[in-house]
Amino acid sequence: MITTGFRTTCALLGVMLMAGLLPVRTATAEWYVAGQFGANLADQLSDIRGTGGLSGFRAPDFDLQNSFLYGGKVGLFPGNGWFGLELDVFHSTPHIKNLDDVPGIHMRVTNVGVNLLARYPGVTFQPYAGIGAGAAIARIGHSATTRANSDVASALNLLVGIRAFITPYVAVFSEYKYSQATFEFDQAFGPTSGFNGDYDAHILVTGLSYHF
Repeated sequence: MITTGFRTTCALLGVMLMAGLLPVRTATAEWYVAGQFGANLADQLSDIRGTGGLSGFRAPDFDLQNSFLYGGKVGLFPGNGWFGLELDVFHSTPHIKNLDDVPGIHMRVTNVGVNLLARYPGVTFQPYAGIGAGAAIARIGHSATTRANSDVASALNLLVGIRAFITPYVAVFSEYKYSQATFEFDQAFGPTSGFNGDYDAHILVTGLSYHF
């Protein structure tokens, strides 16, 4: 799924470049910076599989806690047009819940992605949607059953939202994001054994952007 997301994003970027939608000159471009906060409604770390010395072992899905999320964006719409690019960074802590009598595990996830956006360039209201690819940086902490371990995984990001200008330069926005990655903590149970699982996050954010 991640590979497909990367290929789709790269293909769309290539088409835009060939069509001249991302020109070298950006003197008339619309730039913006934004802050965002909201909730990560991650459901489960699913399809849990052992790695290394535990290869072949399976485990039940790990339920994840809902989490506060915060982050920022930097974006560009060449020629104030319909299509743009955005750097999107957000951080949350969807901790792994207790599994029966097994204690939970602290987990934090930072997503750094580049999104290709399409919008309606209205004066007051601007609905938009996007697809992107990037890196999901995850870390689990020490627990009664695991060692601290980190992973950097490929991530597929999808988003849809609407922006409303309250002044010619300042806008508020609301946005839904979907992020998918597969994390592998290959030393969670020692130097040669760990686990991996599929991470799916449904994210709701609101924020404020400044356009110049």
